[in-house]
Amino acid sequence: METAEILRHPPAGMDIGALHELRIGWLERSPGQVVALASDYPAGYLVPLHQHGRSQLLHALSGVVTVATSEGRWMVPPEHALWIPAGVPHSVEMLGAVMMRSLYVVADAIAGLPERCRVVGMTELMRSLIVEAVTLPFDYESGSRAALVMALILQEIPRLPEKPLGLPFPTDPRFAELCRGFVEAPSPRARIDDWADALAMSRRTFTRAFRRETGVSLSTWRQQCCLFAALPRLARGEPVTSVAFDLGYDSVAAFTTMFKRMLGAPPRDYLREGPKIED
Repeated sequence: METAEILRHPPAGMDIGALHELRIGWLERSPGQVVALASDYPAGYLVPLHQHGRSQLLHALSGVVTVATSEGRWMVPPEHALWIPAGVPHSVEMLGAVMMRSLYVVADAIAGLPERCRVVGMTELMRSLIVEAVTLPFDYESGSRAALVMALILQEIPRLPEKPLGLPFPTDPRFAELCRGFVEAPSPRARIDDWADALAMSRRTFTRAFRRETGVSLSTWRQQCCLFAALPRLARGEPVTSVAFDLGYDSVAAFTTMFKRMLGAPPRDYLREGPKIED
């Protein structure tokens, strides 16, 4: 069986790790500016640190994915995708069973492709294009329907809206330790003054240093971390009420306000394509 056929239709019982290694090697040799591949993973599966010569648009049709790089962590809930530039080492963890659909793009295929990792919202058009792309032949001819679909995909990637689902981590070990502690027990009540005191800094010095380390304010970073903690649970169908109170919010309304401010929609609407969310 040829490699391309194995990637499209893996034999029953084939090891996922072996399939992944086969995919990476094949991608380096594959022609065409865009390659579309489908992959399904069981809950909790971890793809170890790796990299490839093509950029990747990673989209989960179902399930939630977290991706870790040296620059931070990114979360990819339903209706989103993660852009990973070529050559960036990254690992991928599945939160729940995941049906993944990925586009692998030559780095300079078109102007305007993102230069850094970013989570983007999926449009109806792009979602449909990806679903169609994974069914098309790899060896399509110029001017064919498959070539036109791939060309439109290239045009749409730079238009996808960026979403605040990245969690940049500081390189300074003092700041990193504080951030790791917060990730383990996120709470909206964390105060800048407390963090500054822990590092024997003034509030102003800490604020400037934290932004320099992460690129965002502590308030924004804290809210993003709370979303990281909330989204996998919401995607599994847990009630908004229990998630909000577990994260330390005084009311569901306060949690919903934060959620809507960060992601543009309340939890029920934001994950409308995922499992049913109860109030």
